[in-house]
Amino acid sequence: MQVQNETKPYDTINVTPMLDLAYVLLVVFIIMTTASVQGLSISLPKPSNKPAEKKHEIKIVQITPEGGVMLNGATVSLEQLEALLGAARARDPEMSVLIKGDPRTQYQRVMTVVDLCNRAQVNMGLVTAKLGT
Repeated sequence: MQVQNETKPYDTINVTPMLDLAYVLLVVFIIMTTASVQGLSISLPKPSNKPAEKKHEIKIVQITPEGGVMLNGATVSLEQLEALLGAARARDPEMSVLIKGDPRTQYQRVMTVVDLCNRAQVNMGLVTAKLGT
C-alpha cells in the first residue's frame, strides 16, 4: 500500500460522491415534475368584491338513505321533481340545484337525479362533506 505524500499532488479525483449527488438531484427533479403534472385541472372562479346584482333561486334536492327524493325538505316523486324544476327554471333561467346524496343510498339513485337535472337544463352542484362529520 502506498502512502500519499503531503507535498505530492493527487493523481486521481474521486467523483463517486459527486455522481451520487447528481443522481439524487435527478430523482428528486423527476418525482417533483411528475407530481405536479398529475391530478385534475380545475378552473376556480375568482372572488369579486362587488355584490351580486340579482339573487338567483337555489333548490336543494336530497336523496334519503331509502332512495326517496326531497325538494327543499318536502318529499316528491321524480316526475314531480322534474315538473317543479322545469317551472322554477321558467321563472329564473339562472336557478341552481344542489344535490345532496346520503352516503347510505345507492349511487344510481343520485345519478338518476343528476340526469334529471341535465334534462331540465338547470345549473347543479353536488353537496359534499368530510368523512366523520
